[in-house]
Amino acid sequence: QVPLVESGGGLVQAGGSLRLSCAASGRTFGNYVVAWFRQAPGKEREFVAAMTRSSSITLYADSVKGRFTISRDNAKNTVYLQMNSLKPEDTAVYLCASMRSDRGGDHMTVRDAYDYWGQGTQVTVSS
Repeated sequence: QVPLVESGGGLVQAGGSLRLSCAASGRTFGNYVVAWFRQAPGKEREFVAAMTRSSSITLYADSVKGRFTISRDNAKNTVYLQMNSLKPEDTAVYLCASMRSDRGGDHMTVRDAYDYWGQGTQVTVSS
């Protein structure tokens, strides 16, 4: 197992920013694809952003393009999600994930492609 622990969530007004972090303990996930997903109450878990180990491939959901940025520090076993210009519809539990592969492609947007998940951190955006 590669336990993943998210932090940085909270309550913010619309237009504000938050930076989420996801730290991996145990085995390094420096060689893996990493991603952020989110799940709002009563909705399916949806893809937000993902990147390969070298950052050569980075994907974003259309709904967050231009506002969110995924990044990683492999030396620290940590992945980040910088969220700017937040909207009430961004309210959800945000979860980080990693897969036992560094192969890039459209599969990076698929929930079932990931092997490890964190417990999530709540992000609430007020209008």
